[in-house]
Amino acid sequence: QVQLVESGGGLVQAGGSLRLSCAASGSISSVRRMAWYRQAPGKERDLVASIWSGGTINYPDSVKGRFTISRDNAKNTVYLQMNSLKPEDTAVYYCNARGLVSDAWGQGTLVTVSS
Repeated sequence: QVQLVESGGGLVQAGGSLRLSCAASGSISSVRRMAWYRQAPGKERDLVASIWSGGTINYPDSVKGRFTISRDNAKNTVYLQMNSLKPEDTAVYYCNARGLVSDAWGQGTLVTVSS
């Protein structure tokens, strides 16, 4: 099993930046894809960024050019750098680790962007 712990959320003004971290532990070798999702109140959980073990990175259009996902394999940590934040980016952000037969989630970290 994989355990995930997110950190780095908080309150920021529109136009500001935050960096989220996701520290992974456990069966790291089984992970094929790390990703960040977000869920705003009353809405579904949506993919924000993903990075595959081979290095492929994907973003939805809503964050492309503003958000950057990266990883530090030595620290078993994935980051989400968020720039030019907008009020509509307000949500709980979740880290996800997906393997062939596993799907782990962190507890979430709240990001609030004020206008």
